Amino acid sequence: MMAASAGLALALWLLLPPVGVAGAGPPPIQDGEFTFLLPAGRKQCFYQSAPANASLETEYQVIGGAGLDVDFTLESPQGVLLVSESRKADGVHTVEPTEAGDYKLCFDNSFSTISEKLVFFELIFDSLQDDEEVEGWAEAVEPEEMLDVKMEDIKESIETMKTRLERSIQMLTLLRAFEARDRNLQEGNLERVNFWSAVNVAVLLLVAVLQVCTLKRFFQDKRPVPT
Repeated sequence: MMAASAGLALALWLLLPPVGVAGAGPPPIQDGEFTFLLPAGRKQCFYQSAPANASLETEYQVIGGAGLDVDFTLESPQGVLLVSESRKADGVHTVEPTEAGDYKLCFDNSFSTISEKLVFFELIFDSLQDDEEVEGWAEAVEPEEMLDVKMEDIKESIETMKTRLERSIQMLTLLRAFEARDRNLQEGNLERVNFWSAVNVAVLLLVAVLQVCTLKRFFQDKRPVPT
């Protein structure tokens, strides 16, 4: 149990950098995805740093547990509640433009007293800094003479391909989460079917034994044996 808790803490530290580390400088902004187990009656929050004037997309999905639902909230770095959902199985939310600071994402399973939930969520950034870097690169390598194929066309093609590849990766990740949720649901249904099938078989055997014993009593000769 201690090893599992240490592994979970390490994964959280790698995915979402801690807040307010002195002298550490701005954390790198990158997309991330994480799957964690939310115990019954518990609330778990995550903090993600974001730059100013960017786009942050948050997608979450409950892929395991009874009911497949959870409460979700999203707060801005100033503490403003941006999103509040109650007992939802999944959700997609976009913050644009973002504020510089740490966004707070919370998943709450307090309403459940027995069932724990397996939750998957993904953070997708679309920073404007990437566009500035592309512009600087284009100005540095753009030739003076006119070419048949303009640099703007090449840039547009590269950006379109990059966007489509990123979206494909995101869709594959979501499909994998859907597949995991459906598999967990089917495995739970299979366990319930097997349990009640065993109960029905046991009841049938018990009834058969009782019927045999009852018939034997009907045909037993209860007359006293002559001496």
